[in-house]
Amino acid sequence: MTHRTEIRFLLNGTDVTVADVPADRTLLDFLRLEKRLTGTKEGCAEGDCGACTVLVGRLQDGVLKYETVNACIRFLASLNSCHVVTIEHLRGEAGKLHPIQQAMVDFHGSQCGFCTPGFVMSLYALWMENPTPSETEVETAIQGNLCRCTGYQPIVAAAMAANEYGTPANDFLTLEREEISQRLKALIDDQRIVTGPEDNQAIIPANVHDFADALLSHPQATIVAGATDVGLWVTKFMRPIGPAIFINHLNDLKSIRVTDAALTIGAGVTYSEAQGAIIEAFPHLEAYWDRIAGQQVRNMGTIGGNIANGSPIGDTPPVLIALGATITLRKGKDQRSLPLQDFFIEYGKQDRAPGEFVESINIPLPKSGQLDAAYKISKRRDEDISSVAAGFSVRVQNGIMTDCRIAFGGMAGTPQRAAGAEAALEGQPFGEAAFLAAGKALETDFTPLTDWRASAEYRSRVARNLMRRFFLSQTDTTGEPVELLSA
Repeated sequence: MTHRTEIRFLLNGTDVTVADVPADRTLLDFLRLEKRLTGTKEGCAEGDCGACTVLVGRLQDGVLKYETVNACIRFLASLNSCHVVTIEHLRGEAGKLHPIQQAMVDFHGSQCGFCTPGFVMSLYALWMENPTPSETEVETAIQGNLCRCTGYQPIVAAAMAANEYGTPANDFLTLEREEISQRLKALIDDQRIVTGPEDNQAIIPANVHDFADALLSHPQATIVAGATDVGLWVTKFMRPIGPAIFINHLNDLKSIRVTDAALTIGAGVTYSEAQGAIIEAFPHLEAYWDRIAGQQVRNMGTIGGNIANGSPIGDTPPVLIALGATITLRKGKDQRSLPLQDFFIEYGKQDRAPGEFVESINIPLPKSGQLDAAYKISKRRDEDISSVAAGFSVRVQNGIMTDCRIAFGGMAGTPQRAAGAEAALEGQPFGEAAFLAAGKALETDFTPLTDWRASAEYRSRVARNLMRRFFLSQTDTTGEPVELLSA
């Protein structure tokens, strides 16, 4: 297959071609150091603070869609055939401020101003999709933006009033959408891109088959989907990632398919893209899903990447294991499937051979009598990493529990099922006694570690209390205060 050596995208209103792009060059460095677009700020350099927020537009099934992303951990090589919009490009009618900007001024939404460009871009994305949001919807949109000055209330007030200053129908991105779509279509071809120096090479495959071939040729390559973790390898740990194969553009990995038996999600589907189908199939995950990082990370991070990364504190593996998920792995043209729980062998080690990648995730739909729940415990409610995450699934028929599946993250070196607790529930009447026994069994299921997120004692106590919480959430109560289990 022929290949080219440069990436092509639109930056604000300009066509950009960049050759010799190293795998580890971030969008933020490109904007600030090469293009001198310094409105996009570097705060945390790890996708937490949102000061670097920009919009990235991409054609999906022929429709141009814009999303907020963290430029500090978004790699330049991942932007081929995209439209990058920075704070400098915003404008209102007749030379005025953009409606979001004017609302921020009038409602005093900025003090020191460092975080303001990121907030404006997050609110801009929200306003385009939902010009009259509720307060909760605003808060969700800015989960990934931190401010030390305002206390957030002026920012929320500005967001809720922005539509009084102008409507998305008259916004420049709306008016220019067809033109931008045509310009992006002209950038799309069926060529592999290989760019950057030999020791820091970026490979952008043409399609999923080309990806499979590229990975066979470079089995040591870093696979980069959303870069929400790999980005930190570069910005925080100074780890080399080249050669790196970028796959966030591969539509073949973005399928979402529902049958009578299961929901199947391509490994390249982001949290945001999956959210609607996930919540429709598994309503108990609605609140949990909104607690996965912030909006920018949900727009970038993929479910397949969260699994393949193998972190013991990943958000999705515990709940998917509890639901009985399986994954399909691919190497070249060969595929194999295995239960998700078996993919994780030990800390830092997964059942994935060189040249093999996660292709899809299959999640069985709930059966009659199935009771499900998902819990996340973290130091900060929004945009934080789990100290403990848990998924519960129990089927109750004629008052007897079967198909008991309980999985925890943060309790061991891998996401892991609680075999002893499950055995304490299996075949027992649904009642408090069985769940007390299951909580006790957790002591032999796990020996958690102490780290800066939580102590071993805290994690053990949390796990037992989540067991009780699951029971109580599925039970009619009198409304009296619940006495949680002590150590």
